[in-house]
Amino acid sequence: MGLKPRSVNRKLSSIQSLFNYCIRNGLVETNPASNIKRPKAGSALPSFVREESLKSLFTEIDFPQDYEGQRDRLMITLFYTSGIRRDEMINLEIASLDFYTKSIKVLGKRNKERIIPLSKTLMDQLQGYIQLRNEIESNTEYLFVTPSGKKMYPSLVYKIVKKYLSLVTTMTKRSPHVLRHSFATHLLNEGANLQSIKELLGHSSLSATQVYTHTSLDKLKDVYRKSHPRNKK
Repeated sequence: MGLKPRSVNRKLSSIQSLFNYCIRNGLVETNPASNIKRPKAGSALPSFVREESLKSLFTEIDFPQDYEGQRDRLMITLFYTSGIRRDEMINLEIASLDFYTKSIKVLGKRNKERIIPLSKTLMDQLQGYIQLRNEIESNTEYLFVTPSGKKMYPSLVYKIVKKYLSLVTTMTKRSPHVLRHSFATHLLNEGANLQSIKELLGHSSLSATQVYTHTSLDKLKDVYRKSHPRNKK
């Protein structure tokens, strides 16, 4: 039928579950789908935005000068320069920032904390943003809030990222997680080692980080094709 392996496996799981239900209720004696071989689904490569596109986002796109515009620019910048997840961004508190060490403390999955270093330029932007934020009446200590002082929520953050990424890329996926993938991919392309990227992303194992080597390999192949003497003949 032309279905992808992942779709085939999902439908096969449904069929197997149906027959297991029938066995439990005495309707059939065996599960005819239990021995069907599943096709290999493979692992989907992470989608990422090209460096040139993100550079144009920060240098050519005009963000509004009001509170929301500056907040949105800062959030997108932080997504790309720290690789944090959407929920981690939403739950950042002002106290998470350490202006002395130029770093930010992030509470990740399973309440695992990690420290991410930030550039002086970004810390200066954060300091300027906090001054704007202090003008808003808010009873929360969360770093990013709505103009009414409420905590940000997932669909709003997604909407903001999608809006601005749509201005610089035609990719189908334009989410906060794509910026996380872009962060990791661009670091690897520039020579960062996999272990360091793993720590920055907050992955529990190196195998979760190794998926980015596939996208980096494409760049290496391109360099090889353009640079190796035997490929120039």
